[in-house]
Amino acid sequence: MTDLSPAPAIQAEWVSIAVPAVPGVAATAMAAWWARPAPGVPLRGAVLVLPEVFGVNGWVRGVAERLAAEGYAALAISTFARTAPDLDVPYNEAGLAAGRQHRDQVTADQLLADVAAAAAWLQQRHAAALLGCVGFCFGGHLAMLAATLPVIAATCDFYGARVSSDRPGAAPGDSTQPPPTLAVVPQVPGRLWCFCGDQDPLMSPEEIAAIGEALSQAGGRHRLLIAAGAGHGYMCEARADFHPEAARAGWSTMLELFAETLG
Repeated sequence: MTDLSPAPAIQAEWVSIAVPAVPGVAATAMAAWWARPAPGVPLRGAVLVLPEVFGVNGWVRGVAERLAAEGYAALAISTFARTAPDLDVPYNEAGLAAGRQHRDQVTADQLLADVAAAAAWLQQRHAAALLGCVGFCFGGHLAMLAATLPVIAATCDFYGARVSSDRPGAAPGDSTQPPPTLAVVPQVPGRLWCFCGDQDPLMSPEEIAAIGEALSQAGGRHRLLIAAGAGHGYMCEARADFHPEAARAGWSTMLELFAETLG
C-alpha cells in the first residue's frame, strides 16, 4: 500500500559557525547544513551529524533533512572546515583520495573544539539542554570522540573504522601520543551505540571484538550492533555497499535511541 500522506514540512539552509583556534590551527568559519521542522511543528530534540570523508554532500544533507522530518533539528557540520570547508566530492576513487587527504589533517583537539562550537550554536537556537550525535565512516570515528562531551547525551557511530588503532592527529608509532580513540569510551557520559556490518573490509573481526569489549566494560548504556551481510557504508544509497535492510534497521534503531534520550 502506497503512503500518500504529505511529507512533514522542514526548513534547511547553509549556515556559518565560528570555531576557535586550537594549537597549531587558526580560528575559522565552519560551514554547516541546518535542517529543522517548519515553524509550529513540535521539536523532539537536536542532533549533530558528522559526515564521511566525502564532505557535507547531498547524502549527508539528506540525513539531516530526514532527521528534521522526524522532528529533530539537525546540523551537519564540515569536519574539514580548517582545510577544505566546501568539500563535496563524489563516491569514487578520486573523491575518496581527496577526502582522505583532508582526513589525515584532522586532530582530536580540533574536532572537539568544532563540535563544541556547533553544539553551542545549536543549543542557542533550539533551547536543547542535551544533544544527539550521529556520524558515518570517518564521521563515525569522530562521533566516538564527540561522545565524550557532556552536552552529547546519545551517539550513533556508524562503521567508524580504526578506532582501536588510531586517533586523529596522532603520529603512528609515537609512544608520546594519546592512545587510540577507543580508549575514550570510559569517558563517555551518555549512551554510545556502534553500528557496523559483518562484511566490512575496513573493520576487522579483531577491531569489532575490541569495540564490543570496550562497550561492554563501560556498562549497559552502550551497545554494539552488527548488521549481517552488510559492508562498509551500508547506510548510504549512493555507495556500492548500500544494504537496504540493514539501513532501515540502522535508521530505526538510531531513532529509537534519540527518542529515549532526547525526547
